Amino acid sequence: MQKAITILGRTYTLRADGGEDLEQAAAEVDKRVKELMRRSPAIDAGTASILTALNLASELRNVRARARAEVQEADHQMAAVEAVLEAALSQDGATDTGASPGENA
Repeated sequence: MQKAITILGRTYTLRADGGEDLEQAAAEVDKRVKELMRRSPAIDAGTASILTALNLASELRNVRARARAEVQEADHQMAAVEAVLEAALSQDGATDTGASPGENA
């Protein structure tokens, strides 16, 4: 599937599976490049595009690092819960006399 996107008034035709995601990404890039150029009028479109790409790459790296940290934290919490459950189950097994509930041992 081909999709046309526009950034800084220039249209690019790209092959893409997810057209909506691509459109949203292009709109975000366009918005950020334009904002950077508005804030710094001396910056040309090429430089603004490179700086925007660097900013987006930095944000992506930070999001990935946070996601890895959250996954590690979830793994630690799951291991702690598993240890508590195993301890509870082994205690239950150790105190079980083999008598059914209601039977006298």
